[in-house]
Amino acid sequence: MSLDVEPTGRPRVLVVGGKPKLVRKARELGLDVVHAQYPDAYDRGHWPYVDQALLVDYGDIDRLLPLARALHATYPFQAAVALFELGLLPAARINEELGLDGESVDTVELLLDKWRMRRHLAAKGISPVASAIGRSAQDLRDFVAAHGLPVIVKPVRESGSVGVFCVRDDAEVDAVAERYRSLDDKAWAPGDLAFADSFREFLMEEYLDGPEISVESLSFDGRHVVVGITDKAAFGGGSGFVELGLSQPSVHPDETLDEVRQLVADFLDAVGLRNGPAHTEIRLTPRGPRIIESHNRIGGYGVNEMVEVAYGVDMERYTLGIRFGKVEPLTGSPAPRAGVALRALTPEPGRVVEVTGVDAVRADPAFVDLHVKLRPGDVVNPLTWNEDIGGYVIARGTDAADAIAHSKRLAEAVHVRTEPVA
Repeated sequence: MSLDVEPTGRPRVLVVGGKPKLVRKARELGLDVVHAQYPDAYDRGHWPYVDQALLVDYGDIDRLLPLARALHATYPFQAAVALFELGLLPAARINEELGLDGESVDTVELLLDKWRMRRHLAAKGISPVASAIGRSAQDLRDFVAAHGLPVIVKPVRESGSVGVFCVRDDAEVDAVAERYRSLDDKAWAPGDLAFADSFREFLMEEYLDGPEISVESLSFDGRHVVVGITDKAAFGGGSGFVELGLSQPSVHPDETLDEVRQLVADFLDAVGLRNGPAHTEIRLTPRGPRIIESHNRIGGYGVNEMVEVAYGVDMERYTLGIRFGKVEPLTGSPAPRAGVALRALTPEPGRVVEVTGVDAVRADPAFVDLHVKLRPGDVVNPLTWNEDIGGYVIARGTDAADAIAHSKRLAEAVHVRTEPVA
């Protein structure tokens, strides 16, 4: 890392992790950019937009903090910002360590730790959900005896539907406990997991019945603005919780969505979120909306692109620019402009032989975005969590139903041919 950089007079931001488009948007907003990134994730696509790069495993905060401190002492930046799950806590720690503006470490940790979040909400009487920590099949049996079936088992601190199971009858208890324990033996790639000990214990929760939605919001000095509400149109995979279809705007009744908006505002107040984005997942149960979990970042997949089409708001630009006065705070929730939908690509497991149909999809009038992760020679794994999907396509429509139909049509037009792995 070189500290020999001439000041430009522009505000300076440290972007922790994330995709290249984030540093591009930061530069387009008129910011100088320092980018903390995994060494093997940084390439020439970043170069035009980055003044300095800290190439380090930024999840190792003990390594990252001294580098950030040394750089800040020589050429100060005004804030560390992260829009990617694994960068949230490092950014908060840097801001706290250097006395910079940002969400508190306590708030970020409260959102990352689902068990701590559940206890915090219970103490405040918000969104009550029966839950407990387990470490064995007996713990799971005891929870089932106390709260009945079905029951959800999931990691305390992870995202992307990894390690989420539903126990629907007593005969599944031992099998689910063993499947969960076996995740600790899997060879995870760097960046897959937020915490090395994620599978030492699990969170048990009562099953929340009803449609699932997510609420995309931006907060401005404690004032929470719901930017959009996303319907989870389809789930699948071995666990049944892999998100295969999303759509906006929500088609649920206005009175239900008003209740959701109030719950999200109360929730964000309760966890102390003051500024920036949140992605809050909710089940619409017969007892009313209930919080599943939340994150102080924008939703994954193509949620930001969806919000931009449906509501005209680029949440990434707001997150990067608001603290520097580069964008004006939203005064209220935007009205929907169009329908938009995302559909996951789910080819048959095996080795990829060819990928076709991409050009035709990109030329389609309904096309918004296409992300294909697979190339010939890649191996498609059985669908167990969100990272196993082959990519996704986003389509626009006159309303949500029209967009869903287009997204399914375009997803079917992308052909990923696989063959069995020898």
